[in-house]
Amino acid sequence: MARNSKKANRRHPLATVVLIAIGLAFTGGGYALFTSTATAQSATAATSQSSVDEGKKLFAANCATCHGMNLEGSSAGPSLLGVGAASVDFQVGTGRMPLAMSGPQAMQKPPQFTSEQTQALADYVASLSPGPAIPTDEQLTANGNATNGGELFRINCAMCHNVAGAGGALTEGKFAPQLTGVDSKYIYEAMLTGPQNMPVFNDHNITPEDKRDIITYLKYLQSNPSPGGFELGNLGPVAEGLFIWIFGIGAVVALTVWLTAKSN
Repeated sequence: MARNSKKANRRHPLATVVLIAIGLAFTGGGYALFTSTATAQSATAATSQSSVDEGKKLFAANCATCHGMNLEGSSAGPSLLGVGAASVDFQVGTGRMPLAMSGPQAMQKPPQFTSEQTQALADYVASLSPGPAIPTDEQLTANGNATNGGELFRINCAMCHNVAGAGGALTEGKFAPQLTGVDSKYIYEAMLTGPQNMPVFNDHNITPEDKRDIITYLKYLQSNPSPGGFELGNLGPVAEGLFIWIFGIGAVVALTVWLTAKSN
């Protein structure tokens, strides 16, 4: 019995080898996972830093004359400290910056920089001071509540942009631009940063979900024709009334003159 007990407690000759192999496998796998994660993080950081460096060069060559080398601003341009990446992406991505000429407000034109250069400028400005970030793809999907978005738009935006987003005139030669055909990202960034004469609607005033609803409403207007027929530029009842007065009454007057001339 004692001899059988000793045999039962005796380890197999290969047990030590198996244990060493398992230990090496766990150690090697853990090391590979750690190093691959660290390498990915380092690559992301390096890419971001290279974008910031590229943005710094572009800013010094194209923007610093008006906004200052350290974003402090000057008599020719405002400070960019705290505007965030979203503001830079909107102004540069829509071609409003760099300015083509001085005027009541910056005019939209074909962008002067590529999307990569615009991103680099945004990264550089954001690296110097915190501010609103560029919205994510999830925030820009036009699959929200169009009814809620329409109500929010009529309350907060229609007095300048028209209830159908057709735009409108403001004072001193300024205007609210048309919103149909505008990229969702720029609509969101405009609400977030308040460019030109537009007020800032931060996430406390209008939540990201409400912003998405507004974008949904505008995209709905863009993709669905007016149920009332010809829209006359969506300029509202004044334009429609003027059309009736000019063409409707003009036609009546012309018919009256024709009948009178025929009778004579």
